[in-house]
Amino acid sequence: MTEQTSALATPAAADEAPQVQFEGTTPYEDYVHASLLSTLQRPLSNDPGEMAFIVTTQVMELWFTLIVYEWRTARDALLKDDLEQAMDALRRSRRSHQALNDSWTPLAALTPAQFNGFRAAFGEASGFQSAQYRHMEFLLADKSRSMVQAHRGHPAVYAELEEALAEPSLYDEVLRFLYRRGLPVPEHVVERDVTEAYQPDSWVEEVWRQIYAGPQDDPLVRLGEELTEVAELVLRWRSDHLLATRRAMGAKAGSGGSPGVAWLEKRAQRSVFPELWTARSYV
Repeated sequence: MTEQTSALATPAAADEAPQVQFEGTTPYEDYVHASLLSTLQRPLSNDPGEMAFIVTTQVMELWFTLIVYEWRTARDALLKDDLEQAMDALRRSRRSHQALNDSWTPLAALTPAQFNGFRAAFGEASGFQSAQYRHMEFLLADKSRSMVQAHRGHPAVYAELEEALAEPSLYDEVLRFLYRRGLPVPEHVVERDVTEAYQPDSWVEEVWRQIYAGPQDDPLVRLGEELTEVAELVLRWRSDHLLATRRAMGAKAGSGGSPGVAWLEKRAQRSVFPELWTARSYV
């Protein structure tokens, strides 16, 4: 076929209808399970705002799942000293986290009356009970054995969180990677009890200071900046959560026995990869 003939044939091909005859369900349904997803929204009130609340929350859970997958991929790549694979996973997670943060849009402008229209329907359910979000925080080295206890009634989920609690976090593997590269990460940090929440360390701060004060084309500077981007997105997520909650319910007690806004304010103040922020003061 000549180039001219091929070009003339293109519009006709574009007009052809897609295949619409399949045995059973469509391949799209088999792959995405869209019909199953669309059955998982079960409002418990007649308030029209509850549907948006349920869908938004479920979408957030899906983003949590993807971000956990990417952070684990990055952590496992660093364990193998594969910096490029880790960087790719962190970049993908950043795009996913931005989409997660944008998910607040349908809920961010709820008035107290609109929120109260369906609030009673979810009873003691609360976001801090999300197992996938707990996986995210554990990967950020924000470990808490007490927060696992909420899931004792779901043995499979409880076992997964217990395993995640005992595993090194993403930040732990970052610091171990730097240690293997010959940077002066202290052994007490490399060998720390990873079931405990990470505590800032002045020696680690000095490691990041040295990295940032060195050549700017150093791959370790790029690693630090990618982690900083991730940390900033996490901090923005917490801030957006706090603002949306404050706007919808003020200082009322939260569901699930939490103190509501006061709890979120406390969480929002927790640093993510702390030495990456403090080291900048000394570069």
